[in-house]
Amino acid sequence: MKKSELLNSDLSYEISKMGHTQTILIGDCGLPIPSGVKRIDLAVKRGVPSFADILETVLSELCVEKYIVAEELHFQNAAMEQYIKKTMGSIPSEVVSHEELKKMSEHVVCIVRTGEASPYANIILQSGVQF
Repeated sequence: MKKSELLNSDLSYEISKMGHTQTILIGDCGLPIPSGVKRIDLAVKRGVPSFADILETVLSELCVEKYIVAEELHFQNAAMEQYIKKTMGSIPSEVVSHEELKKMSEHVVCIVRTGEASPYANIILQSGVQF
């Protein structure tokens, strides 16, 4: 059995293939997923698993050099915005419109669908390097 925190084989595989500057999106259960983009659907029911559970697990495996969130998060889900800022610490961020984030989602390695049912709980993580 795998020793690290992440047990989902599909998600583990996608993270292991990522190179510098490639991106992955962790999204709420309502985010539209573009045709042709790999979907890793972890949603079981509303709230399960939470956005926080998945973000923290992915961060235990992925070197992140930048993250991107929608500006609407600030006005529509301030508690989630604060959680993300605290969790991401000193990692640089970029804020774009929700429409721009959806366009960017067309170019991610994969989209991880969570059970999160709060507005704009979506984040794009850009892979960094360990050296």
